[in-house]
Amino acid sequence: MMASGQALPAKIKTVWRISAGCSFLVGLLITGGLLTATVIWQWSRLFWLISAGLTIAEVVIELALIPYRYRFWRYRISERDVEIESGFFFHQQTAIPINRIQNVTLEAGPILQWQKLQTVSIETAATTHKIESVLPETAQQLKQQIMGLALEATPDDR
Repeated sequence: MMASGQALPAKIKTVWRISAGCSFLVGLLITGGLLTATVIWQWSRLFWLISAGLTIAEVVIELALIPYRYRFWRYRISERDVEIESGFFFHQQTAIPINRIQNVTLEAGPILQWQKLQTVSIETAATTHKIESVLPETAQQLKQQIMGLALEATPDDR
C-alpha cells in the first residue's frame, strides 16, 4: 500500500451515501413495477420478493463498505508518475507515467457541486483515470502540478 498517499476528503463518504440512496430508489421503482405486474398479470410473488431482497442487500452492502472504500483509496504524485490505489477486496494500483499524460480536466456533477468537491480526470492517449472527489482548491492544485510535470517531461521521456 502507498504509505505516503493522499486520502480523499471525508465529504466523499456523504457522496457515497447519497449514491447508495439513489440505488435504493431505483431498486424501489423496479420492485414497485414488479409488484404492479404481479398484481395485474397474476405472476408469482417471487419476482418482486427477489427484487426487494436484492435491493435491500445491495444498499446494505454498499453502505457497509463505505469506511473500507474510504480507507483504501489513495493517490500520490511524483516526478515520474501519478499513482492511484483503491480497493480492499479488489485491490487496484495504477501508475500513470507523467510523460503519457495529455490533459487534466476537473469535473463535478450536481451532488459533487453540492458537497463542494471536484473529480480530477487525467487523460492519456489510451484512457482516462480519475482522482475521485477532492476539494476544489486541491483539484486546481493537482491540475496545475500534473500539467506542469507533463509539460516539463523531456522528449526522450515521451
